[in-house]
Amino acid sequence: MSFDVDDLTRLRRVGRVAPSPCGRWLAVEVARLDADDSKYVGDLWRVSLEGDAPLQLTRGEHNDRAPQFRGDGSLLFLSDRPRDAKDDEPRTQVWAIDGGEPAPVSDEPLGVEAFRCAAGRLVVATRVWPGVAHERQRARDDERRKHGPSARHYDEMPVREWDAWLPETVRHYVLLEGETRRSITPEAGREYHDADFDLARDGRRLVSCRRDRGVDRIDDGALDVFDLDTGGIVRLGVASRTTFYAPRIAPDGHRIVSARHVRQDRDHGPVNLWLHDADRPDDPGRMVAPQWDVHPQPEAWDGGDIVCTADVAGRVPVFRVTIEGAVVRLTEGGSHRDLRGLPGGGVAGTHHSLLRPPEPFVLRESPEQVATLSGFEGTGLAEWTELEVVSNAPDGRRVRSFLMTPTDPPQAPRPCLLWIHGGPVGQSSDGWHWRWNPLVAAAAGYAVALPNPRGSTGVDQAFVDGVWNNRWGAECYEDLMAVTDALADRADLDETRLVAMGGSFGGYMANWIGTRTDRFAALVSHAGIFHLPAFADTTDLPAWFHLEQTCTPDDPDFARYSPHAFIDGWRTPVLIIHGEKDYRVPISEALLLFEALRRRGVPAELLVFPDENHWIRKPRNARAWYRCWLEFLDRHLEGGTS
Repeated sequence: MSFDVDDLTRLRRVGRVAPSPCGRWLAVEVARLDADDSKYVGDLWRVSLEGDAPLQLTRGEHNDRAPQFRGDGSLLFLSDRPRDAKDDEPRTQVWAIDGGEPAPVSDEPLGVEAFRCAAGRLVVATRVWPGVAHERQRARDDERRKHGPSARHYDEMPVREWDAWLPETVRHYVLLEGETRRSITPEAGREYHDADFDLARDGRRLVSCRRDRGVDRIDDGALDVFDLDTGGIVRLGVASRTTFYAPRIAPDGHRIVSARHVRQDRDHGPVNLWLHDADRPDDPGRMVAPQWDVHPQPEAWDGGDIVCTADVAGRVPVFRVTIEGAVVRLTEGGSHRDLRGLPGGGVAGTHHSLLRPPEPFVLRESPEQVATLSGFEGTGLAEWTELEVVSNAPDGRRVRSFLMTPTDPPQAPRPCLLWIHGGPVGQSSDGWHWRWNPLVAAAAGYAVALPNPRGSTGVDQAFVDGVWNNRWGAECYEDLMAVTDALADRADLDETRLVAMGGSFGGYMANWIGTRTDRFAALVSHAGIFHLPAFADTTDLPAWFHLEQTCTPDDPDFARYSPHAFIDGWRTPVLIIHGEKDYRVPISEALLLFEALRRRGVPAELLVFPDENHWIRKPRNARAWYRCWLEFLDRHLEGGTS
């Protein structure tokens, strides 16, 4: 099989789509490697729904992305291209293209993070320095960046997020209409930081998630609905320990659907579809499809129905949900995301699978009318066998896994890589992954097992709750060992050449496995948690981790599943990988593990990326990442992968 990390990093990457008002084509963002082979930049393409070849709309070494159509048919998008020859430090703005060269639409001092447009109105999300006049914003920002001070002053947690300290600037929504610019949220502080928002089709209402500190020191979230005609604000869904995300306004401009999560003490808590009527601010809203035991993600409205996705048994199908609660599954295999409504009915988005990178697709009235629009990377990059391994955990719950094996006949039983997903609330899905792509390992000769143990979505809420309440190393570990037993029993796999690998929570699991068993020939721990008490208060979200464990490091039982407390039992060679700018799992976790193992004489190696965070994203770094762990595993397998 011919496919390696060079092939992977050179593929074009299809992103978000936007249906044209005429309904005949899609605007699609497609990322590619830049001329220096150092980062990805986006172009916009026209993809016909009538069978014509794709047509490139924008070019250059600028990052063009997030397409949306304006009412007049022109295409708006975000770009970091300079507004003019004197713009030596361009900030991302909204641009428009309508058959000619792109032209700037916005000129926000600190740039634009996101935007929505409808009925001649454009709403942008932009950052501002509080208390600084609009005409002084850019000068203040330039002065601070170039001359400092660099100090950051906080009075509550969190103070960091993923790979950055939380900024002093705050997010505001601004309405741009003709030559008029008006701040919708002139007094806003941090309540709209990184919030999802939507604009009604008639341009009259904007809805945004908001955040306010909850009693458990985790942000609660309500929905703020802004009347763009009168300036009024209605707040919906205020409740303790409750958050909303992915709000979508119905075509009628009144109903708003979103996902609602209620945090609980002893388990994760349910995620449901929630429906509000913006004309009834005193109405708490209601649950849609209350018996549907999934974590739904609202995507779009199709007429009066809600179109959403959800993790189900390792897939991410598209569903149509009526407001009365009837649920109809519209797709079967693969994964779907970034759905947008089509004029005249149906939706468009991207579809991908383990076999195929993302491509645009359209879905009309029924499953029989799903059409994938190829043209960027073909219909598949390799042939392999995809099997489902079903094993029984000690308590009888089914544990589903995908198993990839190369199609070329092996001369001997293959080595097998147990590939453990992060989260832990998430799933290994029949979907393409740019960062953790198992095809690279399968092409190198491995069978790759992608299990969904306790804590995974796609089964039911009780299965998710199996990692809650300080049980990370309990049922989830037992499930993984049950999957490993099933793999070891297969005649086509070599039980003496089993290896395990994971990132984030999956890295924690690799670490926990290292302290529990020596049945694996080697382990790879990427961004893995090792010392739970230390991690609990140094991660960027301490209060969330305390909630997940239902206790704090002060509890004497807190470390019962912490790998550091059982390090003397570790014998397996391990490669530890970490990005130095990772604040979700600080690099101290990797350093603590590396020192603990080397002090005990356990074969351990450390691979550090000083310029990366929780993910290794830069193309050259990604290649080094794949090559290093493949070479490490091959060294520790008797006979390698042959």
